[in-house]
Amino acid sequence: MTGPSATFGFRDVDPSEKPRLVRGVFDRVASRYDLMNDLMSGGVHRLWKDAVAARLNPQPGETIIDCAGGTGDMARRFAKMARRVQERRGGEDAQVMIIDYNAEMIAAGRAKGGEPEITWSVGDAQRLPLPDACADAYVISFGIRNVTDISAALREARRVLRPGGRFLCLEFSHPATEALRKAYDAYSFRVIPQIGEWVVKDRDSYQYLVESIRRFPDQRTFVDMIVKAGFGRAGYTNFTGGVAALHHGWAV
Repeated sequence: MTGPSATFGFRDVDPSEKPRLVRGVFDRVASRYDLMNDLMSGGVHRLWKDAVAARLNPQPGETIIDCAGGTGDMARRFAKMARRVQERRGGEDAQVMIIDYNAEMIAAGRAKGGEPEITWSVGDAQRLPLPDACADAYVISFGIRNVTDISAALREARRVLRPGGRFLCLEFSHPATEALRKAYDAYSFRVIPQIGEWVVKDRDSYQYLVESIRRFPDQRTFVDMIVKAGFGRAGYTNFTGGVAALHHGWAV
């Protein structure tokens, strides 16, 4: 391929093609997305998400963007945590905005029910339908590796955050030891696509998801990308030995 390309699993594709390909993956898996997360991780993803919500520490009156929020797993956590603080201290309702590129994922989330603080909309992480400096926090969980231009999505996150706003990104990453890396590779490539075939009748989508994890930048490289997008005090915390990582930064 000549000219710029985008990654789609282990393939390099024309950037204009990636959104359609990714949308197809999530159209196919939306109805079983949460079940598959439990099966693939043995429920550990819930502990990772709880840790992200605790780090965010949502407060009454805050505007929180849950980008690539899909079925609302994270947004529900944020809304409930902010409400518990509100019950003790008072204040205005938090506003948690789920924005996801895939309408099927949004529909699956709405079907599960929500919280009064949550709004749902379809939108592109690279071109958020929001004004500048409108949010106190931006969170993206297991979504940024699916965007066509990761740097553009990071710049958009910075644009919509107020000065001092928090950026949090939970994503699959690179295991910290060779032994864990080998074990994780064996599990990912042999087991996860097979689970997808059994549960969703779709091996190819989960093959893509495994491959997309391997193409995602390592922890330090991603920190550098966050800094280049305009964030300060950027860093990361490994979960489960680096199988996933929480990256963070502050709008400065």
